[in-house]
Formats: sequence, C-alpha cells, structure tokens
Amino acid sequence: MNKAEATMTGSVITISDADFETQVLQSDAPLVLAYFWASWCGPCRLVAPSVEWAAHEYSDRLKVVKIEVKPNLQSVAHCKVEGLPALRLFRQGEILDSFEGAFTRQKLVEFVENHF
Repeated sequence: MNKAEATMTGSVITISDADFETQVLQSDAPLVLAYFWASWCGPCRLVAPSVEWAAHEYSDRLKVVKIEVKPNLQSVAHCKVEGLPALRLFRQGEILDSFEGAFTRQKLVEFVENHF
C-alpha cells in the first residue's frame, strides 16, 4: 500500500511500511502515535477503542497511525517492537516514548498527555 492507498478508520490512519516515513517520520503533526497491532492479538482488540478515542479526543495535537505488524516488518524493526499491542510516540521523527502490552484508556491518556 502506498501513501495514496492509506485508509482512514475514523480518525486513525491505517498505514504500511511504504507510508511510514511520510506519515510518521516526516509528519507535520506535533506528535504522532504509532499503534502496532495484529489481527490474532486479543489485547489489541481490547485496546483498539481507546486508540480510536485518543485519535478523536486529541485530533488537534496528535496524529494516530495504525500499523499491522506481520506485513510491515520494516516499521516493526525500525521501532524495535517486541510485544503487542505496542505504542510509539514520535515528535519530529524521533521516538519520545514507547509502551508494549495491554493498557487502559487512563494509561493511554497519561502516556500521551505527559508529552503535550
């Protein structure tokens, strides 16, 4: 999938390796939250509504992208993802913070708001 094929899911942008550089590393957004997931991952399904909520709630200062791990191994390697679900928070192309494992909405709020 290329940049033109990136699809919107609510306000979360689904991207691939081909889109990672432009959508994450070169983004003009103040912060970019990259959410790594897999279809077989139960905890990923549990936290997905919170990720969608964050994309809507912080839309003025946070861009949220969603990356499926199996077909996007370059992005996974770049971000050193070892467990799922995984979050990487970027500012100007650099990783500010990371988290792996299931999380509550409150944990996600704390994770993001610590960097505003």
